[in-house]
Amino acid sequence: MSFRHAWAFLTRLPGGAHPADERALGMSVPWFPVVGAVIGLVIGLVWLGLNELVSPLTSATIAVMVGVMITGAFHEDGLADTADSLGGYTRERRLEIMKDSRVGTFGALALVFSVLCRVVALAALEPVEGVVGLVMAHAVGRSIATIVMAFSPAASSTGLGQSYTAHLPKPAVWAISAVIAGCSVVGGPAGVIGYGLALVGALLIVGLARRAYGGTTGDVLGTIEQVGEMAVLSAAARLVADYGWQWG
Repeated sequence: MSFRHAWAFLTRLPGGAHPADERALGMSVPWFPVVGAVIGLVIGLVWLGLNELVSPLTSATIAVMVGVMITGAFHEDGLADTADSLGGYTRERRLEIMKDSRVGTFGALALVFSVLCRVVALAALEPVEGVVGLVMAHAVGRSIATIVMAFSPAASSTGLGQSYTAHLPKPAVWAISAVIAGCSVVGGPAGVIGYGLALVGALLIVGLARRAYGGTTGDVLGTIEQVGEMAVLSAAARLVADYGWQWG
């Protein structure tokens, strides 16, 4: 049931079961990376099929947009809100901007950068290698976000980020995150460097969030997920051609 709760929360696809309360939502958090892997696989299959019909750049663009539609731009929204909020001069003003549903210049630029980075990186990969990259990118991004949920203090006692953490089973987060990290290691230099870049990016974002907001928020977690996707796909675009998804 926790997987179905995570599926309903993170996607707009059928088959999920909406959490009845905050406890059910918190218990579903360890499944976020697994849902991410499934999302990556679905996007990867779209990418694989389109490569037979159109250019790599076109198929990569459509595949990334399919991912946005599957998730309802959930994480992209967090990235845009976080980028916009950094224009505020006080903690209170930043949090106020973050809650504003309108997208400003910083948010729009952040979205353009995220989409372009993922599209260009995916287009540089061979079809099957791209499928693996998408699965890993979506799993790693959500895995590192769940680790941050479990161990970084929230900016406020209310909000979506706090709803996650109140009933979050930390041992399960560690267990599934360890599996994702292990898969990254098995994935050779591209997997290790991609995971490492995603982790470093998350640490930098957490440090920035503590200074800017006093802790993490749901939008900050979405930003961490987006950075994770970009990191893994960028590492893959640079290294998979030489090493594949393996060592040696």
